[in-house]
Amino acid sequence: MADPAGAAVAVDDLVVFRGRRQVLFDVSCAVPAGQVTGLLGPSGGGKTTLLRSIVGVQAIRSGRVGVLGLPAGDPALRARIGYVTQAPSVYADLSVRDNLRYFAALTSGTDRIPDVLAAVGLADRAADRVDQLSGGQRARVSLACALVGEPPLLVLDEPTVGLDPVLRRDLWQLFHQLAAGGATLIVSSHVMDEAARCDRLLLLREGRLYADDTPAAILRQTGAPDLEEAFLRLASEQVAR
Repeated sequence: MADPAGAAVAVDDLVVFRGRRQVLFDVSCAVPAGQVTGLLGPSGGGKTTLLRSIVGVQAIRSGRVGVLGLPAGDPALRARIGYVTQAPSVYADLSVRDNLRYFAALTSGTDRIPDVLAAVGLADRAADRVDQLSGGQRARVSLACALVGEPPLLVLDEPTVGLDPVLRRDLWQLFHQLAAGGATLIVSSHVMDEAARCDRLLLLREGRLYADDTPAAILRQTGAPDLEEAFLRLASEQVAR
């Protein structure tokens, strides 16, 4: 399956329905390899549905999704994608370390557990059961489980929601370190101040993609003073059409 040069993910004319309601409308975009791409937009705009389509767990009506040169959902991709859902998908009755051991055993990443625990700020909670942790800490356990196997593609659905500013900053530094090492990251958020932290942006609202470009290019295109205003201007233009 041929994808655009340098693209880890290529989406062409993607249409998704949930029941009778159309959720995505002919979405097309390309996610460059080795970069942090932000998927930004308001809650309920289709971000999670697009991420699920990329991971291969979403039924689609039409269109095409290529991931690392294969069709989305291909069994060969299972060990090559780290997926962090909005709701932490870890075992509450196991310790933090045992959760990582389990996921590491699936991906041969056992020797990375201490480094990953340190990276997400949980080294001092490794022996604690997940059900003893706060919501934000559980989210970090889920992120750690996705990181432990060093997948070439990380799909992170609002991974920084509910985290304190210092940890948010540290995680974004980690995301860029991973990208510098060759990983591709797609990070969704509805917080527009995170847009400036991304190498590239996908702006999605009401199931329609308004932009697929770098932050600097989007600012030039719209003439806006910041990315939040740029998003508002793009949304207004779309409504006026």
